[in-house]
Amino acid sequence: AVLYGTPGDAPKIILAPSTIEECFHYVILARKLAEAFRIPVFVLSDANLATGVQPFKRPKIKEEWFAADLDQRPWDTDIKPYEWDVKTGISKRPIPGQKGGVYTLTGLAHDEASRVAYDPAINQRAMEARSRKLAILKDTLKPPKIHGDDSGDLLLVGWGSTRGAIEEAVSRARERGASVSSLHLHFLNPLEPGLKEIFQRFKQVMTIEINYSDTMEHPHITEENRRYAQLAWYLRAQTLVDIDCFSHVFGQPMSPFRILKMLETKLEMELIH
Repeated sequence: AVLYGTPGDAPKIILAPSTIEECFHYVILARKLAEAFRIPVFVLSDANLATGVQPFKRPKIKEEWFAADLDQRPWDTDIKPYEWDVKTGISKRPIPGQKGGVYTLTGLAHDEASRVAYDPAINQRAMEARSRKLAILKDTLKPPKIHGDDSGDLLLVGWGSTRGAIEEAVSRARERGASVSSLHLHFLNPLEPGLKEIFQRFKQVMTIEINYSDTMEHPHITEENRRYAQLAWYLRAQTLVDIDCFSHVFGQPMSPFRILKMLETKLEMELIH
């Protein structure tokens, strides 16, 4: 819903913290990204993070957390409020109250001067500018860190509060000799770079999620009509890699034991004593 639940094509940045401490820092990051790219930013939490408790060391307040002082010098009226940069799609921002910075803010298609415009060429150019912002941001991101080996039989992929359960299960399975690793996504849009290349280094890739997905055990479920878990569906579309999924909707947090039981079946080896 956070990715596609808007009318039209509205690019947005989606962050996915995996711990309560990360929730604190990601809100600060979200404000920075929203101001830098002039684009909506969502911090995607989940019920387990919202109701959980995690003590962490009180961070020292840093000046970089806060927005810079507003530039209240008179606005250069030769610069249009939506003068999109050809390379980045980003435009400068007039501040309310800034002398000469008055402009119309509209949710409709508009030109560089913020005038409502029903012009096909202008609308196309505006959409390209908005989309380019995500591409520019992705160029600044690093590939996700892998928990375990960089290649192997199976890679587990998760987001949000499942991180602890996934990494504990992977560590315990590796102690038993399983060739399994994991990675956790913190940017869902744009996705962190290098995912397809990482996925291709593993024989199998599987997401671990707390939402519904069909299993192949029912006689009417086939590869063509199967409902995959949400992240699996998204990653399959973005990377064109055959990604499986393991999920549940029991209304409970994901547990390392459940993941280990699944791994025993998937890898055909005993992992729980």
